[in-house]
Amino acid sequence: MKMIQVQDLVQRFELEVLAGASQLDRSITKARVYRPGLEFVGYFDYFPQQHIQILGRKEITYLHRLTEEERNHHIGNIVKYHPPCFIVTAGQDGLKYLKKYCEEEQIPLLRTSDDTAMFIGKLDHYLLNMLAPEQSIHGVCMNVSGIGIIIRGKSGVGKSETAHTLIRRGHRLVADDIIVLKKLSQHTLLGSHNEKTKEFLALRSVGLVNVVRLYGRKAFQDETRITLDIELTRWKENELNNDLDLEPCFVEYMGVKIPHIEIQLQPGRDVAGLIEAACNNWYLKQQGYSAMEDFMKRLQME
Repeated sequence: MKMIQVQDLVQRFELEVLAGASQLDRSITKARVYRPGLEFVGYFDYFPQQHIQILGRKEITYLHRLTEEERNHHIGNIVKYHPPCFIVTAGQDGLKYLKKYCEEEQIPLLRTSDDTAMFIGKLDHYLLNMLAPEQSIHGVCMNVSGIGIIIRGKSGVGKSETAHTLIRRGHRLVADDIIVLKKLSQHTLLGSHNEKTKEFLALRSVGLVNVVRLYGRKAFQDETRITLDIELTRWKENELNNDLDLEPCFVEYMGVKIPHIEIQLQPGRDVAGLIEAACNNWYLKQQGYSAMEDFMKRLQME
C-alpha cells in the first residue's frame, strides 16, 4: 500500500502546525479528505477515520456555538478515532479546545489560509496522484494532439524512432523506455515517467538525446491521460492487411480497459502518420462520428 506522511502535506502546502508537531511522521493512505458533520452529533457508523479531516467555516462555526461541555464532548468523540490529522481552513482561529485535544491524543492539527473548497480540490488532486496504484511497463508514452498514447513493441521495432518523428511534428514526449502508469479511477489511467528518464529519448545509432534541449519545452510534458494503446509489430506476410471494419480491441492495465490497435511495420510505411490518424479517428468516434458507418450509409443510398 502506498503512503505519504503528514509532514509531506506541511511542506507541500506550507501548512501551519498548531499541535502534534512530534507526530508529523504519521502515515496517510487514503486519497480523499473528509469533512466531519454527522459525527458532531454522535453518528459514527460510516466515519472514515483513516482519512484526513477538514474543518472549514461550517464546522468551526458550529463548534464555536456550542457550550464548552457540548464542544468537549463532540470533539472528544472524534479524536478518539485518531485520524491522520486535522486541517483547519480559511485561517480560522479560536481553536484552543482543538489544540487541547490534539495535544492530548498526539494528533497533528494544521491550518491553512486557503478557502475550504479551493484547498480540498488541491489536496484531493495531490493525494490521488501520490497514492494511486502504479504499474511500470516498457514502451513510449506520448501526447499526440492532446491524446495520451502508449507505443509498445518488441525491442528494436522502432518505438523511440517513431516517437522522435512525432516530436518533430509538434507532439510531446512523456516517457521513453519505462512508463509509469497510475490508476486514478476505474476508468482513468495516467501515464508518466520515473524521473530518471525525464525528457530523455534513446535513439539507436544516435544515443541518448534530451528532447527539451533539442526542440524546446513544447516537446515534453510530465504526464498525460492514457486513451490509446498502440502496438508496433512486424509485417505478417500471410495475413490480409486491408480490413476496413476492425473489431474493437482492448488491453487492461490494473483493471482499466484501454482501446488497443496494432500497426504492422513495413519499409516505407509512415508509422507516425498512421498514429496521428489513429488518434484523430479515436477523437472523432468520441464525438459520435464513425467513418465506417458513414461509408455504409452512402452504399445503402445507391
